[in-house]
Amino acid sequence: MNPEQPAAVVVLPDPLTRADVSRLCAELAAALTASPTAEAACDASTVAHPDLTTVEAIARLSLTARRTGAPGLRLCNTPPELRALLDLVGLGSVMEDVSAPHPPPDGPGSRTAGTSGPRPGSSGGP
Repeated sequence: MNPEQPAAVVVLPDPLTRADVSRLCAELAAALTASPTAEAACDASTVAHPDLTTVEAIARLSLTARRTGAPGLRLCNTPPELRALLDLVGLGSVMEDVSAPHPPPDGPGSRTAGTSGPRPGSSGGP
């Protein structure tokens, strides 16, 4: 996050219920409306047992942020279990996690797709 730009932060409670989701979205929308230059952020540090309600909350908060003009929702202090669940449902690459840097891409030596070298079990010829 840009330290010069204030963030509109919502903290996910634990436990998180479906009833909490609407309230969190309303809080985020109000904070972003009050400060249109703010970035939207979600602090997940208290989430001990992430589930699909947690995923729903994050997805809806992200939509709320975009609808109010923010570029998206940044996750902060994301536990590894929540990160794994977001990856499992296909949201891991969509959500930016500012608490854990992404690993660097693999070097050319570890790539195998599209190589012209012989494959195991083949004679290597046409």
